[in-house]
Amino acid sequence: MKKIQAIIRPEKLEPLKDAVQDAGIGGMTVSNVHGCGMQQGYTEYFRGTEILLNMRAKIQCEFVVDDSAVDGLVDVICETCRTGEVGDGKIFIIPIEDAIRIRTGERGEKAV
Repeated sequence: MKKIQAIIRPEKLEPLKDAVQDAGIGGMTVSNVHGCGMQQGYTEYFRGTEILLNMRAKIQCEFVVDDSAVDGLVDVICETCRTGEVGDGKIFIIPIEDAIRIRTGERGEKAV
C-alpha cells in the first residue's frame, strides 16, 4: 500500500474530487494547508508598511491505495491539477506498512 499526498491549488479541489470519483478511487482526506516554495508570494501594504506574504493557501489531499493503483492515481492528479504555471503543487508517494480499521479490527488493504 502507498499513501499519495498531493498539495494542490485550492481551485483544483472540486475538479480533482470529480476526477477521482470517476476513476473509481476509494476515499480521500482533505486539509487546508499553507506553504511556500517556488511560487514565492506577493506584497501587500498594511498601514503604509510593505509586507511580503510568502505562505500561500493550498489544499492537501491524501489517499491510501494499493500499489497497483498508484500510477493511475498520480496520472489523474497531474491531468486534473496541472496548469503549467508555478504553484501547481507536489505529489509525494509514501509507503504504508499497515492500516487498521478501528471499528472492525480489519488490517491491510481490507481496512482501506
